[in-house]
Amino acid sequence: MSSLALAHWLDGFLSRRGAAIALGLDRVYAVAARLGFVARPEGIGLPCPVVVVGGTNGKGSTCAFLESILIQAGYRVACYTSPHLLRFEERLRLQGEPADADAWRQALEEVDRVAQQPPAQPLTYFEVTTLAAILQVSRQPCDVAIFEIGLGGRLDAVNILSSDAAVLTSIDLDHQEFLGDSREKIGWEKAHIARPGRPLVVGDPVPPATVAEVAAQRGADLWQMGRDFNYQGDRQQWSWSGRGSRRNAMAYPALRGANQLLNASAALAALQALHDRIPVSQGAVRQGLAMVNLPGRFQVLPGQPAVILDVAHNPHAAGVLATNLDQMGFFPRTYAVVGILADKDAEAIVQRLAGRVDVWCLAGLEDPSLGLRARSGVQLAEAAQRAVAGLAAHQLPVEPPEFNAFATPQEALLYAKGRAQPSDRILVFGSFMTVSAVWPLAQSVGQAPNSPHAH
Repeated sequence: MSSLALAHWLDGFLSRRGAAIALGLDRVYAVAARLGFVARPEGIGLPCPVVVVGGTNGKGSTCAFLESILIQAGYRVACYTSPHLLRFEERLRLQGEPADADAWRQALEEVDRVAQQPPAQPLTYFEVTTLAAILQVSRQPCDVAIFEIGLGGRLDAVNILSSDAAVLTSIDLDHQEFLGDSREKIGWEKAHIARPGRPLVVGDPVPPATVAEVAAQRGADLWQMGRDFNYQGDRQQWSWSGRGSRRNAMAYPALRGANQLLNASAALAALQALHDRIPVSQGAVRQGLAMVNLPGRFQVLPGQPAVILDVAHNPHAAGVLATNLDQMGFFPRTYAVVGILADKDAEAIVQRLAGRVDVWCLAGLEDPSLGLRARSGVQLAEAAQRAVAGLAAHQLPVEPPEFNAFATPQEALLYAKGRAQPSDRILVFGSFMTVSAVWPLAQSVGQAPNSPHAH
């Protein structure tokens, strides 16, 4: 009942306020002050150390690494991320478990009530959610809190927090209508999560110059991948080094994918930068890396055909996904179940994966709450065909790929399931909404090789 009550409240808020994005911190600061938070020049403080994580891709994984390691080190950890995959409660985890639905609803109601007091400060969905998370963390006996930036950095609601360390993961083109049309402009926006005298850990191996410029202007302690910390590995294990510290002979993280050592390295750098306040043993690092879990990030489900779930929803993430697929070995045919919102560059995303897909199953995402972000399966199929038509012949499979349009991701996955042989693979990727929509069905697609239900 508590989850239903929370869902009902959220539906009511969305029907009243919509899901529009409106960047800016004035409204958020004003409501935070009414809630009793005191804003210092560097932001609002919480009773525990705070790590803020921004970037284009890899934020969720970096938060998960930090959270898992810190829990294994014995700390009480709060972790706020977005969007959620299956349930709204996932956005705030306490000791690795989703926060209570009733606690969420009460915090959301309190924030919304205060925001509507005259003079009213109308908050967006993300802003009221972020303040409700901050409110809950402030009332928890936490040792450390991790907050993921939602969009950009400088004007994102999370940036009202005074952080003890900030992490920037990859920086690439996404949300250009809000952040700018170049890596330099986007890096400038994202780097404003830096705080004077506090570490800014940059995990992007080749960040735009604007990141270092902003860090210098704001007086942050810049930790740069390749200069202040680094990693190396072989087939069996990997090692990390940074500013007079080393962590040797570690097993590879439980999260799969070519980019995860970058994310894990940035997390270890942040922990090293904070070691005086929250020391972490080598054993906790090993356990945390081994036990980290984050659904929907190059998640390979057991059974046959192989089913891969990935929330890659921009060109950079699609490129990483392509690399990960290349490392899986040979599959006779690859079926791609894809749903991409209208504000994403679908053609660029498809082009990054075009040579690896034999059958495209293009799904619509048309929930009424999406507004202009909705895109039909037919529209996505047209974009995918344009993308593939623009590629050189040597970038494509020997046989031209198929294109099929479907109303929903579930219909697209059922079609792929019906066509795929046990030795094939089915890739489900795109928006969080795509992976979420097929989640229960995807668990039943791959059958164990000896199962009587196998193909």
